[in-house]
Amino acid sequence: MWSAAELLIAFAIALLTAIITTPIIISVSKKLNLVDQPDQRKQHQKAVSSIGGLAIFFGIAAGFLYLQPEHPQMTAIVVGALIMLLTGFLDDIFDLRPGTKLLGQVFAASVVAYSGLVIEKLTLPFMGTVFLGEYVGIALTIFWIVAAANAINLIDGLDGLAGGVSTIAFISILIMAIMDYRVIVIGLCVLLIGATLGFLAFNFHPAKIFMGDTGALFLGYSIAIISMLGLFKNVAFFSFVIPIIVIALPVFDTLLAIIRRINNRQGISVADRNHIHYLLLKNGYSHRQSVWIIYAFSMFFGAMGIVVNNAQLMTSLAIFCFVILGIHLFSIICGIRTSRGFVFFANRKDGMDKRRLK
Repeated sequence: MWSAAELLIAFAIALLTAIITTPIIISVSKKLNLVDQPDQRKQHQKAVSSIGGLAIFFGIAAGFLYLQPEHPQMTAIVVGALIMLLTGFLDDIFDLRPGTKLLGQVFAASVVAYSGLVIEKLTLPFMGTVFLGEYVGIALTIFWIVAAANAINLIDGLDGLAGGVSTIAFISILIMAIMDYRVIVIGLCVLLIGATLGFLAFNFHPAKIFMGDTGALFLGYSIAIISMLGLFKNVAFFSFVIPIIVIALPVFDTLLAIIRRINNRQGISVADRNHIHYLLLKNGYSHRQSVWIIYAFSMFFGAMGIVVNNAQLMTSLAIFCFVILGIHLFSIICGIRTSRGFVFFANRKDGMDKRRLK
């Protein structure tokens, strides 16, 4: 168990390392032309460094060396993180095909699952604890890691958005970890928060650097891993939805994208301008306002996850209703409505782009 002073030092190391390395990465990436060029689908007007996720990783790595957290599957967790980071990095540089990119994500998740860190049980209302079979647990674990990674990646469309939403999720999980005395989760959350905040100092609008898939996939992977180390192992009702509530908006945006593209008879990997952050811009909100609206709702969902984490059945059901109302309110603000069970927009082809997602 680490002392509060040790955790503060680890936080400072992660924060300062990210702050120091980010300008270096900006300089190097520009010299090597590793930049994100503007186009009709993107918000920035000039080339911006696109591999900022490396700064987040360096910050976490520095703090990790100081804390030296121990866990039976820590080696697998680190190897999986490196694979996920490399997958995102290669995609930022070479624009990988969707299948190749997915293969890298599944490989990273499989390393973790086959190490023994799997979702072994779920706590369901009226059913109690349901223990999963070995293969079901492995499959669900791989799916959760890949889904969380892609959810954060898809919401990475505005300056500071993915980093801020991830930080809010990490803070929410940190609070739950402190309440549940999950020591390993506390340590990892402290490192993740510190490094991400250090990077965000350069990523707020107008951003000097983007995290790219390098950072987005890595942060999504990290959210999945720490939730498995903590949230899936509690005994509260609805334990299986707590991590989903914490990152409700990225999950909501991902589901909308899948439904929208199926409804429009498009490939799931085809890019468009109908993600929730773009819809806020279309509704007249500024870049900063759109980001802060999503931050505010992310804080709300994070708070709901904290309450559900230690709630009894009836309280959990009531909070679940608040979550649904929150999503509904957010949908109204974004201008989303439904028709015949499908997500509907004023112009189905508006902003559609033949290019695939990052």
